[in-house]
Amino acid sequence: MSMTSLSSREVNHDVSKAKKAAQNGPVIITDRGKPSHVLMTYSEFERLSGKRRNLVDALAMPGLSTIEVDTPRAKIATREVDLS
Repeated sequence: MSMTSLSSREVNHDVSKAKKAAQNGPVIITDRGKPSHVLMTYSEFERLSGKRRNLVDALAMPGLSTIEVDTPRAKIATREVDLS
């Protein structure tokens, strides 16, 4: 993953260049020579922000059907109650 730095003027003049650079990694946007913003793809933003998937999406992931899970049966034991 490469990191690109562009001035805000460069971004304003060539947005497609900035978007293409964001495909390869974050783009640091500078304002008067100092970093001010970061441009990244939405998928990278989701990954970094820890967006949770719902259960249906997680179970629909390819390759999960080949995983075998052997869970032991829970043993529930009764106990006597002292009502005295």
